[in-house]
Amino acid sequence: MRYIYNFFLCLILPFLPLRFLWRSRKNKAYRKHLLERFGFLGFQAIKESIWVHAVSLGESIAAVPLIKEMLKQYPGLPIVVTTMTPTGAQAIKKNFPNQVIHLYVPFDYPFVVKRFLNQINPKILIIMETELWPNILYYTAKRNVPIILNNARLSDRSFAGYKKVRKFMQPVLDCITMVLAQSELDGERFLKLGLKPKKLLVTGNIKFDIEISEASLAKAGELRSVIGQERPVWVAASTHKNEEEKVLVAAKKLLEILPDALLILVPRHPERFDFVFDLCESQGFNTVKYSNIKEYTNSTNIILGDVMGQMLMFYGACDLAFVGGSLIPWGGHNLLEPAALAKPVLSGPHLSSFVAISQMLDDARGLVVANDEKALAEKLIELFQDEKLRESLGQAALNVVESYRGATKKTLKIIEKLVV
Repeated sequence: MRYIYNFFLCLILPFLPLRFLWRSRKNKAYRKHLLERFGFLGFQAIKESIWVHAVSLGESIAAVPLIKEMLKQYPGLPIVVTTMTPTGAQAIKKNFPNQVIHLYVPFDYPFVVKRFLNQINPKILIIMETELWPNILYYTAKRNVPIILNNARLSDRSFAGYKKVRKFMQPVLDCITMVLAQSELDGERFLKLGLKPKKLLVTGNIKFDIEISEASLAKAGELRSVIGQERPVWVAASTHKNEEEKVLVAAKKLLEILPDALLILVPRHPERFDFVFDLCESQGFNTVKYSNIKEYTNSTNIILGDVMGQMLMFYGACDLAFVGGSLIPWGGHNLLEPAALAKPVLSGPHLSSFVAISQMLDDARGLVVANDEKALAEKLIELFQDEKLRESLGQAALNVVESYRGATKKTLKIIEKLVV
């Protein structure tokens, strides 16, 4: 099956650089690091390393506590962190400006993967969540390098897709040394795809081990001082195409009841910042970009969060937090960041990527789900008018985070057994 996969990879090889050059129109990092994706790293081979792969922003943020602990535990061993997207790269570089080696993950061609492995010589590969590249797994395992699928999860959509190619998935999963699953449901799904039971361990979700730095809290305090302590402030975080329009409908309805309410709107993808800013302006909102925060006045309706890696600051400065990717059929985003700051957490109904976490928060009465933009506006109005309810929801959300910490320590124990 892998030979068939490689055959199709060869067919698309001439078009692959073109795709990334096309994407570089909006983000130059896609063009700048193209050779890197083909395994040309521009430095001499490393004798040995720890390789951590985090595909995008969410996985990169989740990997931060683990990487910090490994830096302490293995001070003499270089840590190579690969990402697929520039947003993931920015998160790693922001948290580890000099401590780790960041690279873009190699394209999954045998000749590229071999070149890459010869350059970094990993003692272990730790893949965050679910990023199963057949050749990367095959050639890494062939070198007798242990592979951990950490914080592993399978959403409804991913599980349905992998089931259709179960025969192909079996040899892929055989390459993995251990799957450390987020939940029992995720573990069961890996077993149904063909993972051997002895390779499965349910360790919990590493995202519960989120760290709130003093720097983030200080920045949040500074932003709130600019905004003003008395204004009702809410964040709409990690929003997507066709979702901002729904958020703005809710914002308008809220302003009818609370004219001084302020929205901090943070699109998921930086290439959409300008579009979303223009959208807000076209709908009559007095909008200021965070990068131009000096232009903020009491008549500002929306602050557009046009910076990356500052979500905890925005959450820290707000009274309520709506987490996007959930008013449209995307699957949601990380609900635990606002929860860790004891903020009331709101979401849309589409949470297929965070089923276990949303259920935990819902069971603890730490999550408010709005089925559409009208319901979102109603929930916002209700919460802004009831301080005790806000405090109760925020504390319940924080209690969930505190109750389920510990996945990082479990992961480190497994790594310690495998890094020899």
